[in-house]
Amino acid sequence: MNQRKVIILGAAGRDFHDFNTFFRDNENYEVVAFTHTSSQNIGEVGNQDGRKYPTELAGDLYPEGIPIIPESDMEKKIREEDVDEVVFSYSDVSHEKVMHTASRALSCDASFRLIGPGEIMLESKRPVVAVDAVRTGCGKSQVSGRIARILKEWGKRVVVVREPMPYGDLKKQAVQRFEDLDDLERERVTIEEREEYEQHIENGNIVYAGVDYERILEEVEKEADIILWEGGNNEFPFFEPDLHFVVTDAMRPGHETKYHPGEANLRMADYVIINKENSARSEADVEEIVKNAESLNPEADIIHANSVVEVENPSSVQGKEVLVVEDGPTLTHGGASFGAGYIAAKKYGASKIIDPRTFASGSMKEIFERYENLGNVLPAMGYSKKQIKDLENSIKKCECDTVLIGTPFDLSRIIDTGKTTERARYRVEASGEIEEALRRNLKKQG
Repeated sequence: MNQRKVIILGAAGRDFHDFNTFFRDNENYEVVAFTHTSSQNIGEVGNQDGRKYPTELAGDLYPEGIPIIPESDMEKKIREEDVDEVVFSYSDVSHEKVMHTASRALSCDASFRLIGPGEIMLESKRPVVAVDAVRTGCGKSQVSGRIARILKEWGKRVVVVREPMPYGDLKKQAVQRFEDLDDLERERVTIEEREEYEQHIENGNIVYAGVDYERILEEVEKEADIILWEGGNNEFPFFEPDLHFVVTDAMRPGHETKYHPGEANLRMADYVIINKENSARSEADVEEIVKNAESLNPEADIIHANSVVEVENPSSVQGKEVLVVEDGPTLTHGGASFGAGYIAAKKYGASKIIDPRTFASGSMKEIFERYENLGNVLPAMGYSKKQIKDLENSIKKCECDTVLIGTPFDLSRIIDTGKTTERARYRVEASGEIEEALRRNLKKQG
């Protein structure tokens, strides 16, 4: 039998899931390498050279594990190993980027492939409600948080499952369960992970994540009446959904048709939520998204939603000079110029929003050089201890009255700013329509 040699391009997320569900025990293929890419932040997590997908996860066909190499070495690896296929397995990239990558593979005589959802989605014994998006930063967490509260009010046991962000010891991160904030400390999670897990934990929800989602699903089914899948970036679900909400962003009209796999999500959705309509530049922007959704997925229902941003102490913002710290992935992966913190600063009348470029330190300075889309906001990047320290030093160097934190978690828990801090919190306003969608569809599930 002639095995087809494969390279899987990824960012420590769906690449591992694609392997586990499609390639792990498949003797027709030999996966010769995974890749990592600094554009998806894996390169910020220590030194990745020599990292492997361990044999304990890779299975009996890979007694020495599978090397993880820089994506920049893809062409070299194709030629050295005579690779037959390159599989693209990461998210929130433009369609143009996908095809540029395909051209690189094709120019080396390798085929280029996307693994379809039907080949990697796992079936659950429990009902699955999935919340995904067309871009990073559309407001998935706002929507999934509201869904969790509704289901809990109905007396259902809800467990949240997140797409993986395993940047550490993969063997130890095969199955991760987070019930309280101490679990975050024990697992030494990154800032990115805190942004996704902490708010669910504060609301009393158990969160699962990790590397091996077949094992994760087995554990979750023991605890949950209903599973709430929340995709990372704009990734599509790892579990077959019984009800699929996809969130779009009224501040980024047109993005719903230009990014992978966000457009696929839009086409698969049962409900398309147009979020942040209260922050849209115009009605025309909202209408553009409606038009695109109705064109690509006429069977989906559309829910109009506002993202309401609030602070507990408006006096700490009004008339003050503020430094705004925003959710990192929204600005980097998602390409946004600002987020909830900036909106709160404007809403509550800050006298000045300070430009952080002048005092950005270390890797934070490099972030501003890499991402030209950034406005007068500081992204909360923290994929390594060094990067967290650079973020802390950048904040300390800023002369301001208040540090306005727009991250979904309390940044002051892990960083000593030495200054007055205020959190911008946000919630989605479309609860009646979301509740009715849940009631109507889950009733069909019995």
